[in-house]
Amino acid sequence: MSDASLLNLVLFLPVIGMALLLRVPTSREDMIRGLTFWVMVVQFALCVWLYTRFDAADPGLQFATRLPWIADWGVYYLIGLDGYNVLLVLLTAFLGPLVVASAFTAVTRDVKLFYSMVLLIQFTMVGTFLAQDLFLFYLFWEAMLIPMFLIIGIWGGERRIYATLKFVLYTAFGSILMLAALIYLVVSLQASSGITSFAFADLYRAGAELPLDVQVILLAAFGLSFAIKVPMVPLHTWLPDAHVEAPTAGSVILAGVLLKMGTYGFMKLGFPLFPQATQLLAPVIATLAVISIVYGACLALVQTDIKKIIAYSSISHLGYVMLGLTTFNLLGIQGAVMQMVSHGLVAGGLFLMVGMVYERCHTRDLAAYGGLARILPVYSVFFVILTLASIGLPTTSGFTGEFLVLLGAFAAGWPQLGQGDALPLTLAVVAVSGVVLGALYMLWLAQRLLFGATRAPHQPFADLNGRERAILAAIVVAVFALGLFPNEPMHKTELAARHYQRLVTAAPAKAPMAALSHSHEGGNPDEGTFPR
Repeated sequence: MSDASLLNLVLFLPVIGMALLLRVPTSREDMIRGLTFWVMVVQFALCVWLYTRFDAADPGLQFATRLPWIADWGVYYLIGLDGYNVLLVLLTAFLGPLVVASAFTAVTRDVKLFYSMVLLIQFTMVGTFLAQDLFLFYLFWEAMLIPMFLIIGIWGGERRIYATLKFVLYTAFGSILMLAALIYLVVSLQASSGITSFAFADLYRAGAELPLDVQVILLAAFGLSFAIKVPMVPLHTWLPDAHVEAPTAGSVILAGVLLKMGTYGFMKLGFPLFPQATQLLAPVIATLAVISIVYGACLALVQTDIKKIIAYSSISHLGYVMLGLTTFNLLGIQGAVMQMVSHGLVAGGLFLMVGMVYERCHTRDLAAYGGLARILPVYSVFFVILTLASIGLPTTSGFTGEFLVLLGAFAAGWPQLGQGDALPLTLAVVAVSGVVLGALYMLWLAQRLLFGATRAPHQPFADLNGRERAILAAIVVAVFALGLFPNEPMHKTELAARHYQRLVTAAPAKAPMAALSHSHEGGNPDEGTFPR
């Protein structure tokens, strides 16, 4: 089987798993759990194989498949791996088995439907990352709403209906604007060149040739949709409600992967499609990113619900990703990519740990806990490790991402501000304060939860079992691997980071649009072509 066929198998394996689940009797819950788990394990194993085969020296799409779908509209089934998505696909596949295993005892109602929804959202998330055609990307982007809506709405907490409706309304509103901008962009390409195409590489050229005022409007439409998903302040209010009401598996999917859709959207589409508008608005976007860093950290400091603390910390940590993307230098861009992966691991692990203690005590109120280090020593060790990773301790993945972003921020500058302008330096200094605030709220959380007078509902209860230890050990190993050996993953993403930098900082060559052949032979993304 070719590597391109394996990538298609990676994408459609969850769908195959859903089809197999249909044949399993609803009463066979253990078989349903086991089948879903092994489908996810196989998907992860295939992703690891493709990751090892990924050529860091090839700037184009790898393992690509391009098939006509609605050819008269210029719509193609076009998927592939590149430096933009290779780590994010691997992260999604890595978290899949852990999410499934974490729900073995937590979800006891409508088990078959639940795992079907987990498989469905895995399919849509991987598809969103792999899609290289804007029509296909939009379908996957919208389809993600359905399983997450049901996961929160059926298996969530007491206010689950409010939380899931708020999540869908926010996301759908942004998506409608993105759809309008998408249509305008494709029509502009057709009017200027006679070519109808949804391929990213073709649309990069089309977007760069639009007038500045049009670029600003279209970037605002795309950006609003992506900013809601990140989320950035002031579009963040849906996130704490969704996290608090979602079951543990839903929170891990949301924090680990779904929020990265917004930052990935900015990096892959929003900023490269409209480079002149991006350069013009970069100071505004960077300012909002820093506000998100500080505001999210300050809100985390005053929460009493453990899930809300981690939810607000996600707003703060993903602010660093947005700051890194707006530095337009290689350090900041690479740091943003590493921060995306690191946050997926660390926040996912912390939400898993909250779910584990919630299963035992049935409350997330921080005031109800204390001294868990005496009752749950193994749990406490894992919690301290992930806490230190969250605050960016050296040797952990959190340090790699935040350190590179801050280095890039101190070196950032925007031409329209002129030399010597104080704004980039000011933003970098304020962003550093987010690291200090992050240490405050996470260490405060660990101190209140693990130390002091022993206090917990429903004592006595058992420490982590073997399944829970294996789940957390996998995450901890990944956190230290990314922190101690960042060179390998950064080497995989370097050419994509340089490509992104080139797209957003320099006007592309004014090649005739008619020259953007639909044969898509070759591998250079700058030329609007794709590998065989």
